Amino acid sequence: MKWLFWASVAMLAYTYFGYAGWLWLRRRYRPRPVQVASFTPFISIVMIVRNEAAVLDRKLRNLLGLNYPPELSEIIVVSDGSTDATNDILRQSSADPRVRIVLATEAHGKAVGLNKAVAIAHGEIVVFTDARQMVEPDALHLLAQNFADPQVGCASGELMLGDPSAGEAVRGMGLYWRVEKTIREMESASGSVVGATGALYAVRRSLLVPVPEGTILDDVYIPMHVVRQGARVIFVPSARAWDLAPQDTGHEFSRKVRTLSGNYQLVQLAPWLLSGENRLRFEFISHKLLRLFAPFALAAAFLASLALPQPFYRIALALQLVFYGLSLIAMLKLARGPLGRVADAASTFVVLNSAALVAFVKFITARRVAWVR
Repeated sequence: MKWLFWASVAMLAYTYFGYAGWLWLRRRYRPRPVQVASFTPFISIVMIVRNEAAVLDRKLRNLLGLNYPPELSEIIVVSDGSTDATNDILRQSSADPRVRIVLATEAHGKAVGLNKAVAIAHGEIVVFTDARQMVEPDALHLLAQNFADPQVGCASGELMLGDPSAGEAVRGMGLYWRVEKTIREMESASGSVVGATGALYAVRRSLLVPVPEGTILDDVYIPMHVVRQGARVIFVPSARAWDLAPQDTGHEFSRKVRTLSGNYQLVQLAPWLLSGENRLRFEFISHKLLRLFAPFALAAAFLASLALPQPFYRIALALQLVFYGLSLIAMLKLARGPLGRVADAASTFVVLNSAALVAFVKFITARRVAWVR
């Protein structure tokens, strides 16, 4: 039981602290700065939508108003079997010569839509974005200038959770994103990021590969194939897209289950990710896969401390119970102030690991995960 406890604690410590520490050291002693310079290539902005009438008009106006030469950009929107007013909005927007639309009568999934869009794209750089998030005016310029470095094959923007006027959320999932982005910054500063921000990322069209139908995490599948071809994937925190901090806990939980399920799927779709062929194998396992096993390590540590009679393990058990109690307090919204912030962090941790457990169940039962906005 002692071995089980300490092995579980060691795995959790590495997953949540050790990997970040290793990245910090690598960034400090082996930095790989990007050679940024003025660069204005033709850009194709690609967006796949399904029943996005509520936000689509605003997003199109956002994209058309970005600070990038109009003659050097196009917007390709694929409607994946939309049944609301999405197609009507797209037909109206196509009056602008920069907007090109593909209206699919049946839903085939985001991956199929991405392949259709890339096949007709003219841009040297293809920028992927989603309908819900608003892109800051200079984001395209800030992404494009990184491609002046021939080693860069993919540049990921930053997703900000909150209101641009009020600033980024710092509690709950907002806190999670801040930690996640710190990891990505350190990966980028000394090598490549394991994946990109789906809300905003750019790729050299020459490095794009077809995305298998049903792929959940195109924003990891595509960047990992960029790395496979010898190019870098970098993180550009100054190129930002904004989304509202999640308010619907159930919906956000479904999104996390989908994302974590996508990590299992990636190994099935691209088993080379676990082989020596993957230049980021160590980072991929540390950043993506170990988090999938964290719920089991948490359960093992709890059961071991429950079974061991020594005072140290009794204290460890008490601390775990306090931690889980704080998460329950946050879920019931019973705390405010400093205690509320600590409880929010505990709740976010528990929710993420619960989502990982649900994702595992879906994986072993071969249940398909729906496209969740």
